[in-house]
Amino acid sequence: MQRNTRRTKSFIVGMFLAAIAGTLYASLASHALHPAYAVAVLMLAAATSRMKIKLPGIDGNMSVNLPFLLMAVVNLSALEAVSIACLSTVVQCWPKSGRKFRPEQMLFNVSMMAFAASMANVIWNAGWLGRSAWGRSHWGSTWASEPLMLASATAAFFVGQTAPVADIIKLAEGTAMRRVWLSIVQLSFPYYVLSAGMTSMVNTVSHHLGWQAALVVFPVMYGIHRSYRLYFRPAEETPRTVPLARAARAGA
Repeated sequence: MQRNTRRTKSFIVGMFLAAIAGTLYASLASHALHPAYAVAVLMLAAATSRMKIKLPGIDGNMSVNLPFLLMAVVNLSALEAVSIACLSTVVQCWPKSGRKFRPEQMLFNVSMMAFAASMANVIWNAGWLGRSAWGRSHWGSTWASEPLMLASATAAFFVGQTAPVADIIKLAEGTAMRRVWLSIVQLSFPYYVLSAGMTSMVNTVSHHLGWQAALVVFPVMYGIHRSYRLYFRPAEETPRTVPLARAARAGA
């Protein structure tokens, strides 16, 4: 057990260093700051981060703030996107009154989200995606490359968030990483697809309405949160088959 504890702590430190390195690297390919948009997205991401869904079969939860995190990744600088991901994660994971604050848990969750956001930002700004072979004309290339870039950035965010969670569960509890990761994928993959689609639609509308278009997503995510809770409520009373490490509470 002590060996697993040491390995878990070492992994958390490694995750923290990876988050710093990823943020610095992403910042090199980043663009100008957009304070007004960043503040608006931060408020929406923080508000929806408390709308948590307890996933069946695993001792963890998922917030419905992902569309706003993806909006930050594709519309803001790396520094802004990572800051929004980290601050909304703090809001999400802050313990309720009467519960003990676990600094190692918070450090892991914040580092994991910073790493995922920075890697997604790197993929979004990757030049080779914009020069994809989907079309030779300027119009065709623009039309084809933006969905490809968003899908790739979402995939990077997905892997950057779920793989570290599955890995730390393996270290802390000895559960097979592949089993835990597949359980997370099964429950959360449709949500990532939906979030990417909503981000794409908001980006299209924002060309005409500006950043205020992001406000439309809030009631939609509230409705999704309520629907998920009603859907998963019966399963919350069933025995959990894949207990997640208490150090990884940021959700799938």
